[in-house]
Amino acid sequence: MTIGYALIGAGGYIAPRHLAAIKDTGGDLGLAYDINDSVGIIDSYFPNADFFTEFEEFEYAFQERKHSGNGIDYVSICSPNHLHKSHIGFALRSSADAICEKPLVLAPKDLDDLANLERQTGQNVNTILQLRVHPSIIALKKKIDNGAPDKIYDVDLGYFTSRGRWYHASWKGVEQKSGGIATNIGVHFFDMLGFLFGKNTQSALHHRDPFSSSGYLEFEKARVRWVLSINRDHLPSQTPPGQYTYRSITVDGEEIEFSGGFTDLHTTSYERVHAGQGFGIEDVRPAIELVTNFRRASANPTIGDQHPLLKGILSA
Repeated sequence: MTIGYALIGAGGYIAPRHLAAIKDTGGDLGLAYDINDSVGIIDSYFPNADFFTEFEEFEYAFQERKHSGNGIDYVSICSPNHLHKSHIGFALRSSADAICEKPLVLAPKDLDDLANLERQTGQNVNTILQLRVHPSIIALKKKIDNGAPDKIYDVDLGYFTSRGRWYHASWKGVEQKSGGIATNIGVHFFDMLGFLFGKNTQSALHHRDPFSSSGYLEFEKARVRWVLSINRDHLPSQTPPGQYTYRSITVDGEEIEFSGGFTDLHTTSYERVHAGQGFGIEDVRPAIELVTNFRRASANPTIGDQHPLLKGILSA
């Protein structure tokens, strides 16, 4: 039996990964929606999908399919972060499960509301936590789980991904819509850290501006120095020529390489959802609570050690 899908946010950056995952797992995209109409990428996957730029028309077509017996099983959500909650609510109230991009929502209270809606509707909320299914991260987790139970790891996380001036002219540059740099760029890294090292026990913000953020974290099994930036001028000197992204995670001084292997992670995530093993509301709660605290916190560079690459940001 073919699994029926609708897609909200078809014109977004991440939508092609969802389109590929739907196709690779044998699904069929019946409906797609976006306020923008630059969605020709759909033709590469589902040229027969109906597309709408008005949500009311999308919703009407959704209900028509439902009543005709050709309903939608899943709604894939790739819309701006601040719209995730309402679009998930639409899916659940329409008798469909949701598969939503990160961050699932912007605040812990939103998670509580969605959990209540799950109970009311009997539908499920799933999210994409692609680093949890990355082979290198899975191997590292096995190593940590099989290691000494009282071992505390020293971790450095640095992620620099260049974004042009368009970023702050879009919804991504509005904190109330994106959640800010730590949420929009970093939430899946913070989720990964909790996945690997257990419960977060301390957090401190060292620096925050519209382009970058840095801080210190402690987990049950790790001390973490982290830094994030979208400013090309912040790229570390060791970045290879012509490359505009620098990602580095070291555990006790050993580099964890996971730059590759991302291509099929959304497909793997969809396969888990179909098998009843998707990541849900409670899985994402620790990371959502963490990034929410970052937004509310005042910078205090005296708590914990600073990431060594923060000096380059402050002097840029």
